[in-house]
Amino acid sequence: MKVAYTGWTWLVNHQDNYKFEFEQFLKEVADIGYDSVENFAFITKYFDNNAEEVKGLLDKYGLEMVNLYEHFSTDPEEDYKKAGEYIDFMKKIGATYLNLQGVMWKDAPFDRPTDEATIKAYAELSNRIGKLCKENGCVAVFHPHAATPVYTEEQIDIFLANTDPEYVWLCPDTAHTTLAGMDAVAAFKKYLPRIGYVHLKDVDPDVNNSPEWPMNRFCALGLGTVDFRGIYRVLKEGGYDGVLCVELDKPLVCNYKSALVSREYIHNVMGL
Repeated sequence: MKVAYTGWTWLVNHQDNYKFEFEQFLKEVADIGYDSVENFAFITKYFDNNAEEVKGLLDKYGLEMVNLYEHFSTDPEEDYKKAGEYIDFMKKIGATYLNLQGVMWKDAPFDRPTDEATIKAYAELSNRIGKLCKENGCVAVFHPHAATPVYTEEQIDIFLANTDPEYVWLCPDTAHTTLAGMDAVAAFKKYLPRIGYVHLKDVDPDVNNSPEWPMNRFCALGLGTVDFRGIYRVLKEGGYDGVLCVELDKPLVCNYKSALVSREYIHNVMGL
């Protein structure tokens, strides 16, 4: 399995210095020992769609960009158009996976009733993008995410029932799965035939910590209560040989330290 780290957290707070921060991200994760990286698809805009420049930086630090991450908007046709542009960029830098996510809300309530119509619309769009990905040698994966219409087990089941497994895979996230009330090990076992990509992060079990925005409870691997040994066992025994990508929305101190803590945990616990 490849061990990757996501880079958007280096970039979001330095909007006047994207290219420097992107290279700093690559420099730091390479130093720590990651072999692959991912980033939100906005990286194409930051580099004016200059895939050669991005590939040059990846090669400089001996890293592979395995994934671009597309956030859906309220305009499915625009999302499909952007997916085509991202796929073209991915092919030029050697990326394989296009991660998809529904629109996220940031106002109360955090948890909302299942919106089956929206989930089915996402499924239809994901099928179209997934077919486009496959035709171009790429893989579409969908990321169930807190504060979006596809998050809980019920919502994931509806989404998967309405997507073609030939075109759309799942990207389960250990923290979002846990936050949604699922047993992460059981969920990974249930969805194993559809898993195409994996996000890893831990969760502080204290529900009184940031109840207004539970995603603030996410933490580096080993600092929460997610059973990563059990998840890794399910993946390994099930023949998964893809990417394990670590992500952390809000590092406790800095991106480098959180990435280091998680990389050491993966090495010590999973032997990777």
